[in-house]
Amino acid sequence: MKQTIVALWRGHRGLVLVGAAVFVVGIALGVTAGHLVGRRSAPAPVMLSADPPATETSQQTVVEDEPWMPPAPPPAPSESVASLPPPHPVPPAPSSGQAAWEKYALIAPPAAGRPMLAVIIDDMGLDKRRSDRILQLPGPLTISFMSYAEDLGRQTAEARARGHELMMHVPMEPLGEGIDPGPGALLETLPVEEIRKRLVEDLGRFTGYVGINNHMGSRFTAFAPGMQVVMEELHRRGLLFVDSLTTDRSVGLVQAQRAGVPNAGRNVFLDNDPSQVNAQLARLEELARKRGSAIAIGHPRDATIAALAAWLPTLSQKGLVLVPVTAVVRAHMSLAAAAATPASATH
Repeated sequence: MKQTIVALWRGHRGLVLVGAAVFVVGIALGVTAGHLVGRRSAPAPVMLSADPPATETSQQTVVEDEPWMPPAPPPAPSESVASLPPPHPVPPAPSSGQAAWEKYALIAPPAAGRPMLAVIIDDMGLDKRRSDRILQLPGPLTISFMSYAEDLGRQTAEARARGHELMMHVPMEPLGEGIDPGPGALLETLPVEEIRKRLVEDLGRFTGYVGINNHMGSRFTAFAPGMQVVMEELHRRGLLFVDSLTTDRSVGLVQAQRAGVPNAGRNVFLDNDPSQVNAQLARLEELARKRGSAIAIGHPRDATIAALAAWLPTLSQKGLVLVPVTAVVRAHMSLAAAAATPASATH
């Protein structure tokens, strides 16, 4: 029997090996197929549902200041705020309890029932040559100096000496990708305390101003927590806020009202299109006659300077009066107070 088995093995050894190999491969294929079937039939993992992508429910109006390249550029955006000139000390509150915006407000020319126009020129202090030309225009203009401009003490003193009212232009985050608002800008992604720290540093750059308006800011001014921090600080210092309204989603005016900060909003941009400055000045006149007052914002640009130089001397004969922005804010406050006062009961 043993000899028979050995003979069979010697005669059919190749067939046996082939059969064994086929058997092993069959087992391997069976295991793999079972694994694949198991993977296909296994239930998909349960995923926590996420909020659906946000959709635009209304078309947003975005108007950003055009990038402005002065002959002598401001500190590079990569520099930290700490590398800028040291801030001036914050002026103490007047002992009389008078708010800073009232203390530093110019005495407005008497309106005597005439429509009032306020013209804010912001981005001031960067291009010193054009800024000086703005200061030589007849006033009172409202001059908003960029918080990170240099030599602010001298420039702001000259503006005040020439009869113009002072504001501070505070950089805030825009929506546009690749648009740099400048050093120390207020950003939506910053912690609350960093927003406050940057604002405090900005507000210490010079003194004698009545309030602030935003440089760019179409993203940040729509960010309620950040704007609340801004308004808390303005209220503490007795300053006003003018919303440049670079977006129709800004919560600046609402937050200002909640915080008790005197406020107003821009009505007209003069020079987003330099070829349309005169048309925008005409639009400003029209709005002032319709509403009693209106605010324009422009910039130290050649077309704007030339248009203002020709237009400002014509206002008196048109029955209009140029005023500092504080006069328009006071007018708004008076109207709001009158609207909130209930009519006297009659007996």
